[in-house]
Amino acid sequence: MQLEEYRKYDATGLSELVTKGEVKPDELLDTALAAVDATNNKLNAVVAIFEDEARRFIDRDLGEGPFKGVPFLLKDLTAHYGGQPTGAGWPPRAAIKPGEDSELVRRFKKAGLVIFGKTAVPELAMDWTTRSRAHGVTNNPWDVTRTAGTSSGGTAAAVAAGVVPMGHGNDGGGSIRVPASVCACFGMKPSRGRNPVAPSGSTWQGMLVEHALTRSVRDSAILLDATAGTYRGQFFNSPAGGNFAAEVGRDPGRLRIAVSTRAPYGAATHADSIAAAAETIKLLESLGHICEPFDIELPEDGWSAFETFILAEYATDMRLEEAALGRKLTADDFPPMLWEMIEAGNQITAVDVNVAATRLHAVAAAVTATFDRYDVFLSPTLAQPPLRHEAFPDSTSMRLHYEFYLSWMPYTHIFNVNGSPAMSVPLVWNNEGLPIGVQFAAAPAAEGLLFRLASQLETARPWSDKRPPISIA
Repeated sequence: MQLEEYRKYDATGLSELVTKGEVKPDELLDTALAAVDATNNKLNAVVAIFEDEARRFIDRDLGEGPFKGVPFLLKDLTAHYGGQPTGAGWPPRAAIKPGEDSELVRRFKKAGLVIFGKTAVPELAMDWTTRSRAHGVTNNPWDVTRTAGTSSGGTAAAVAAGVVPMGHGNDGGGSIRVPASVCACFGMKPSRGRNPVAPSGSTWQGMLVEHALTRSVRDSAILLDATAGTYRGQFFNSPAGGNFAAEVGRDPGRLRIAVSTRAPYGAATHADSIAAAAETIKLLESLGHICEPFDIELPEDGWSAFETFILAEYATDMRLEEAALGRKLTADDFPPMLWEMIEAGNQITAVDVNVAATRLHAVAAAVTATFDRYDVFLSPTLAQPPLRHEAFPDSTSMRLHYEFYLSWMPYTHIFNVNGSPAMSVPLVWNNEGLPIGVQFAAAPAAEGLLFRLASQLETARPWSDKRPPISIA
């Protein structure tokens, strides 16, 4: 298959070709590898290739899943592929090779996906753009001088450029939705506990969730059907879902939609982000929906509680890394700012964490109460358009690092806190030709409603024909 033809299909379309016998999985893998060769020197999105393992999977284990034979990339964070390092952009991790797949990867494989490589992430996912000492900087296919987002930026860049029709991502504060916004992908963050959290347990107490970045809405829905379901290794499991694929194309009805362009905790919102929300309101109203201004009133200490909680989680993660490495970690193992964050986390007591969790419950209550009055909440995905690489400071204090977070991506984390599904939809491009994502959220476990709405928007304003300057076709 030539790159030009490959680029025309989403994952569902490619799988249909395999099922009909019109193309073989090995041919699709050849094409995907050629797509990496054609783009990666400009994007730096793919950081590991294991072609031999992918071909062994095709020969020995490929079943009849909904994505039979479709090439797929795994984000180089949390989800383990047995025998391959999960590097997280961190040099000490390079030598650690998990002995078996994590549960999510097993479900990806059962769905028929041919995993052949890993995508770039920020170092230990502690930075707000995709860069690391291990792999350098990942570029945005719409403008290589700009960020691909955090922390699924490598996956987003690869999907947007056509390397794969969809790829793995995860989201603890916006890391599916942010790169989806800046790279013009469809990015659905499922409800807390909907997918198994890799490799086990409830990472960040369920605030970090696993799924994918896709080009089409149906691919996201079908993949969620294939991977969702309770997992005995975690505390948080969502209620059993419906058939998400069946929601695609269904009429969402006349929705009452809350709209806010006031960023949580006071960040200024760029005119382009406000304009994207306004343009989306016009589209929604033309489809019969009711849009009303509404700002969620959050507890004043909600952000400090989130920061405390995440710093403690970072320190916990590093305690577990010490056990895996068999040695103590020191400042020499980290960039200075990351070490400052870890040291700060080590000073937080168990009582501090529990107090922070109590305050986060208050945030969750305020966010979830929105859906007593409205079906959907709409906001910009980001407070700013895709930023240039130099906007992200190479070295700064922890305090300035978190202030930068709020100036860049203040709209996303609240839906990790309350567990709602939320999605970034690529509906708007600014005058510079850069994508400006729009975020929609719904009540916990209401992914079906969001898929119905996303499908309606995809039909009303298709985005699949838009190509970035760095693309395979």
